[in-house]
Amino acid sequence: MAAHTVRVWDLFVRLFHWLLVVAFVVAYASEDDYLDIHTGAGYTVLALLALRLVWGFVGTRYARFSDFVRPPGQALGYVKDTLSGRARRYLGH
Repeated sequence: MAAHTVRVWDLFVRLFHWLLVVAFVVAYASEDDYLDIHTGAGYTVLALLALRLVWGFVGTRYARFSDFVRPPGQALGYVKDTLSGRARRYLGH
């Protein structure tokens, strides 16, 4: 049986994650020597987080916070199931 790929996260979420990594690395690398670049990277991180916050409420199914935020008891049960090797698999977070 051939395996197939299921794309869960939309283009915005994929770009958000990679741009966040790039902006963080740029901010970290330019900490002391290039203040303008460092500041720009920091504002980029802030803008990305603000956009992701909005997208978490209005975005596609798997991008929404309601899809991956679970009650504490349910999350704890999942951790216990994972440690015992019998956790269910889910698409998304």
